[in-house]
Amino acid sequence: MAKKIRALGERLKAAAAAAAALMRGSGVAEHAHAQGYFTAKCYDAQGNLKWEDTFPNVVTTVGGNDILDKYLAGSSYTAANYMGLIGAVSYTGTPVIGDTMSSHSTWTEAGGTNAPTYSQSARPTCAWSSAASKSKSLSSPLTFSITSTGTAKGCFLTTVATKDGTTGTLISAGLFTGGDKAVANGDTLSVSYSLGV
Repeated sequence: MAKKIRALGERLKAAAAAAAALMRGSGVAEHAHAQGYFTAKCYDAQGNLKWEDTFPNVVTTVGGNDILDKYLAGSSYTAANYMGLIGAVSYTGTPVIGDTMSSHSTWTEAGGTNAPTYSQSARPTCAWSSAASKSKSLSSPLTFSITSTGTAKGCFLTTVATKDGTTGTLISAGLFTGGDKAVANGDTLSVSYSLGV
């Protein structure tokens, strides 16, 4: 009888070990998560650094879907991306994952109608360096030449150059981590961006 019980115990231990191995193996996975960062520096008319901030963004649902469609499904590629500014005018809340260019009810774009305005006739065009270490960055910072006093709250990336435009795909948007930033006529806002997976 003792021999039977010992044999049964050995079979149970083997089964338990196999189950543990299966459970341990089932949890092994690598998850890709898009995470982007803006780095903004503001210089006064004499070229003196007034402030700087590095801040994360939210990659929107439509932006993430667009990235996946372009790469994995080989759908039509957008030739360029553009950067815009988020201003304080009519601001009520942070950018969220469900925002689109035609519907971002808690924030407004600065640069055209809303202060702070800038002299570039369109949103600055992004030029990208080659990807490395699962990250892609702008090859050089983008410039916003400020033409009015106002409050900047953050930045966004989109697929259309038109200031105050509501078409195209909103890829990502983020707010300064250090709070609102004052800018004045004659200031230059220099902004870099990188996205990693």
